[in-house]
Amino acid sequence: MMVNLTFIREMIQRFQEDEVSRLSAELAYFFLLSLFPFLIFLLTLLAYLPIPHEDVLSVVRQYAPKEAMDLIEANVHYIMNHQNGKLLSLGIIGAVWSASNGIAAIVRALNRAYDVEESRSFIVARGMAILLTLGMMVVIVVALLLPVFGKEIGLFLSSVLGVSEAFLTLWNTLRWTVSSLILFIVFTSLYYFAPNKRMHCKDVLVGALFATIGWIVTSLAFSYYVASFASYTSMYGSLGGIIILMVWFYLSGMIIVLGGELNAIFACEREGRKRER
Repeated sequence: MMVNLTFIREMIQRFQEDEVSRLSAELAYFFLLSLFPFLIFLLTLLAYLPIPHEDVLSVVRQYAPKEAMDLIEANVHYIMNHQNGKLLSLGIIGAVWSASNGIAAIVRALNRAYDVEESRSFIVARGMAILLTLGMMVVIVVALLLPVFGKEIGLFLSSVLGVSEAFLTLWNTLRWTVSSLILFIVFTSLYYFAPNKRMHCKDVLVGALFATIGWIVTSLAFSYYVASFASYTSMYGSLGGIIILMVWFYLSGMIIVLGGELNAIFACEREGRKRER
């Protein structure tokens, strides 16, 4: 019990000292900047694949609050109706640069959690942020497409092999589990490569697991809260969707930073040192 109280006090103290709230707001800003360039890239790319963009949006719709999703879908439909050949290249450039700023902010937050200074040059740090961004974009695309492909594979097995309804239910559960696993891989890679500190993969698993479960639970809980209790539209009018989207990004950023802080606490315990106050 004493250990648990000590751990909680450490997390609260780190939350205050490392300005987790401010860093989360910074991440929310960069997430918003990179969202629509990424959508331009993703949905223009999907035009060359036999996958309806509505199927991909249905994956996001599971977690995003309704008002935020309405805003995203409105922009998606506008993008799909006004796309041209240049959007793919412009989208990837805009998404990579905007998202790399977000990764750079995460790097600063994780360095602060581990009490290390950024000794890498600007070119190296920015290059790493861009490479992490590209890798995460690929993984996110795969995570979005896997449920879509999984649905088609399940229907194929059902028609060809005549499998039961119970199998299709199990199959649907498994393909959503794969998406969660990919999300876990994203967080593990982020916590492993981003800090300016030599890490072992096992050292970041706890924070990655926390971030994966925390992000899913927080997103679903926030969506339920907005749908059942909050009334941002009546308070902010047409800006309600943007406010909800920013709050969702803010909570997502906080989960990511807290996962890094969690890894840093365990790192201090392994190294047998206490953090300097």
